[in-house]
Amino acid sequence: MAAFTPLTPEILTISVADRAAALTGRVCVAVNAPDAADPVEFAQHVAMELRTRGRAADVVDLHDFVRPASLRLEHGRTDPYSYRHDWFDYAAVDREVLRAVREHQRWLPRLWDERTDRSARERPRRAAEDQILVVAGPMLLGRGLDFDVTVVLTMSRGALERRTRAEDHWTIDAVLEHDETDADVLVRYDHPTRPAVRTRSA
Repeated sequence: MAAFTPLTPEILTISVADRAAALTGRVCVAVNAPDAADPVEFAQHVAMELRTRGRAADVVDLHDFVRPASLRLEHGRTDPYSYRHDWFDYAAVDREVLRAVREHQRWLPRLWDERTDRSARERPRRAAEDQILVVAGPMLLGRGLDFDVTVVLTMSRGALERRTRAEDHWTIDAVLEHDETDADVLVRYDHPTRPAVRTRSA
């Protein structure tokens, strides 16, 4: 088993962008990470790096694909099982983002507004021939979603407890139980300014 190698955040961003940019056509990248790791911010850095290379790149936030509150809160507001299985609409990510960009050359940036609990009313966007979409959020892997590049930012329980908002501590057990680490790029991310990385041969 390959060892973990310390990298700077900048080099980590570049290495993920390298993997995505090496693929032709429309590419889907997963950044699987708890909210405490701020996966959307990391995905935005990757997308920015890709744009500097001339690739069309956009970020999809999994929190824009939550289920309606009537479904995700059916068993209460702090139920770990619901957070793991009922909170996010992974089927919609598959249908409106991954398969849509490959089969119909378009993708939906947002489905549902988590704050207002209403449809986001977004129109699908046309995808460039070389479009790269970076989907970022918790527990993405292990759902049967077809990503071309997979990145996992892992955190220990201690790091999650330090970096998760107090009102969201109930989500920690669900994140740890999911524990999907079969990825192209596996990152120990307890200290985001000092990541350590293990990569799968491309």
